[in-house]
Amino acid sequence: MEFTDDATSWLQDRDAHAHQDEDEAETSPPQSPLLERKAQAKAPPVSQSARVDFFAESKPQTIEEFREFWLTATGLDAIGPRGRVPPRGIVGADVMVLVVDPEANDSETLLSGPQGRFLERILKAIGTAPDRVYFGSALPRHTPMADTTAMAAGGLDSVLHHHITLAKPRQVLAFGAKLTPFIAQDASAAETSLHKINYNSALPPLFAGEGLDSLIETPPLKARFWRRWIDWSADT
Repeated sequence: MEFTDDATSWLQDRDAHAHQDEDEAETSPPQSPLLERKAQAKAPPVSQSARVDFFAESKPQTIEEFREFWLTATGLDAIGPRGRVPPRGIVGADVMVLVVDPEANDSETLLSGPQGRFLERILKAIGTAPDRVYFGSALPRHTPMADTTAMAAGGLDSVLHHHITLAKPRQVLAFGAKLTPFIAQDASAAETSLHKINYNSALPPLFAGEGLDSLIETPPLKARFWRRWIDWSADT
């Protein structure tokens, strides 16, 4: 091993290699347009998800109709209606809690496991009573490794926006970086960090934080979440 501050060319003379590259560039014939097109064609095209209008047949007009739609509509996931977890809570809640998907063991109640119990402590800390909260998810069932960017682009972002509109919360508390494609206004915003998300101005004030599972497992994230919440609340 050699430990020095300066880079060392061990295999060949650097200047000689530079001259060789220059000579090759001068003697090499220009590439034909046909070959250039063939070279460009080697890169596979970026796949685009076909956007679906999930409300084509009938758009829910009440939160009760949306709940029925959520549990029965075809195409919301690859499995089908069976086993989906419904949202819960009151219309016009002080806070709408939004997560990417239900917990692994949720069946009839959304956020019924460890994440839900941790969320109860968060709500208590921010001074919100459980009966003044609406709980919802962007996906109807637990979906590990979900490609939320493709799902949102496929039309599920419109479903979530309509869900929020019908729930009529005073503010939204969103947990999870994978929610970004669902609530960002455009694709470029989906690439930004979660707490700087540019959410749709038609939606109520939205605070975006890390996923509940990450907050549970990483104590420093809890402290950062709390500091950001205090700052955001002061400006809302």
